[in-house]
Amino acid sequence: MNRRGLLVVLGLLAALLLSAALRFLLPSTQAESTTLLVAAAASLQNVLEELDPSFERGNSGITINYNFAASSPLQQQIEQGAPVDVFISAAAAQMDALQTRNLILPETRRNLLTNELVLIVPSRSTLELSTFQQMTEASIKRIAIGEPRSVPAGRYAQELLENLGILESLRSKFVYGNSVRSVLGTVESGDADAGIVYATDARISDRVRPVATAPRNLHSPIVYPIAVIRSSRHPQAARTYADFLSSPAAQAGFRQAGFGITQ
Repeated sequence: MNRRGLLVVLGLLAALLLSAALRFLLPSTQAESTTLLVAAAASLQNVLEELDPSFERGNSGITINYNFAASSPLQQQIEQGAPVDVFISAAAAQMDALQTRNLILPETRRNLLTNELVLIVPSRSTLELSTFQQMTEASIKRIAIGEPRSVPAGRYAQELLENLGILESLRSKFVYGNSVRSVLGTVESGDADAGIVYATDARISDRVRPVATAPRNLHSPIVYPIAVIRSSRHPQAARTYADFLSSPAAQAGFRQAGFGITQ
């Protein structure tokens, strides 16, 4: 074989070896790609989606899918075996229930965020409303709150109104939402004269305006616990995501959205 022929053969062998190496390596790269399912309280939707690019830039092999809803339905889905990796609730009760059933990794549980409760009205409302007590007035016909049995914001609202001594006088006015975002939408559309939501929800809409903030001593502390689910198929990636949400970059995003950071 002449020199030219030898070079051709060597070139072909090199190409074959490279092709084989790529076939060996590519499946391994694909196998390392991980998709996490994060079940999170509806009030977190905007801020978590805004933080996504920052997380994925630093963790290129991990993709996040979300399921946003009221905390109690999310808890029930996890109890029924939904393939959730990380849970972020808007109250401790739902996380407590999962921990009691040994469905979370307890060492990963921590309180991530805090929030406040506010009274909102449609932006164009002409009602002169500046206190929660004024909701008893005849001019207020419909008040939107979350369903207290399943929506933490609704339970906090109920505690507040009970401690103010006006809960029973308002019951006939209530329009219940299946999530805090549903409550927000009801007020945005004008289907309710007022509503009680988190301060962070009021901030994301230019169709409502807050008129009063609830004193924190009149309802349970509003905390957002986070934990990795015990049945997660990707526990290490799930821990990585949970840790990211406590990073300085994520905390800056939460603060900008109006959340408080737990110490």
